[in-house]
Amino acid sequence: MAIVVFLGLFAPTGVGADGIEDHKQVPSESRSIEPGSVDAPSTESFSPAGQPGSGYWLADISGQVYGFGSAAHHGAPRDHWANYPNCAVPGLGYCDLVIDIEPTPRAGPEATSGDGYWVLDTVGFIWHFGDAPHLGEFQAYTGDPWMSITATAGGDGLWGFSATGCVETLGSAPFHGDLCDVPLNAHVVGSAVTPSGNGYYMVAADGGIFAFGDAAFYGSTGDMRLNQPVTDMVVSPSGRGYWLVALDGGIFAFGDAPFYGSMGDVALNRPISGMVASPTGGGYLMVGEDGGIFSFGDVPFHGSLGGSPPAWPVVSVAAR
Repeated sequence: MAIVVFLGLFAPTGVGADGIEDHKQVPSESRSIEPGSVDAPSTESFSPAGQPGSGYWLADISGQVYGFGSAAHHGAPRDHWANYPNCAVPGLGYCDLVIDIEPTPRAGPEATSGDGYWVLDTVGFIWHFGDAPHLGEFQAYTGDPWMSITATAGGDGLWGFSATGCVETLGSAPFHGDLCDVPLNAHVVGSAVTPSGNGYYMVAADGGIFAFGDAAFYGSTGDMRLNQPVTDMVVSPSGRGYWLVALDGGIFAFGDAPFYGSMGDVALNRPISGMVASPTGGGYLMVGEDGGIFSFGDVPFHGSLGGSPPAWPVVSVAAR
């Protein structure tokens, strides 16, 4: 997530432990250039309301949430911060920096319908909206901000991943290990859970991949020189591959994750901050810090904020 660029959190040093990050391989695509000044055009299309891929939410660092397509707006942390005068500047006092948004699944023990979301801030507070149940919060750690949140398939558990690779679980989400005691070359910027829920990945800003549980290693960019840092990752529907996206929109595909195109050779108004994939595995969508949306393959375009960027950077995208 691009938040790490303008926050300048810290620069961890060291190397990954043997047995956690496996051998590297060349990715399917590695084009990468400096962000520039022009958004690439997208073709607008629509899906039936309420169907997978029929909408998406964006969250900005100030705690505002934006819905497109069938992704209804159910509230935002920013709505609650309006009563706090110092919240004009995110990260001061009560209003901590928002870092990720996670959609509810379409079925599960909590009777979620995919019509809600959790919003995570950097100190571990979790806001819940729509049909997202309250499952608790993560512990706050000085100097180790939370970076991403992922829900179980049933919507009754959550995983949290920090910048140093620490993992916490809530509800039914099982713990499969973490990197708390492992020196890293670069901080963790994203995560993804396997389809079974019995494993997960963490990705660092240098593209290093760390796999736990039943998550298999299919390659990384950890030993490559990148033009721009990696900012997010998504696992393929089969669980036998994954995509990485860099700040400049470069896409790196591993395993059975197909390459459908990238923004790596297109000048952008703002860096890329997040990514989601089609439930079919037939495409993916990325979002820029200005709310610009870039869709590839079978992922429909439902609108963006690119023509009227928000005051604060967009840090995450979640698909309905």
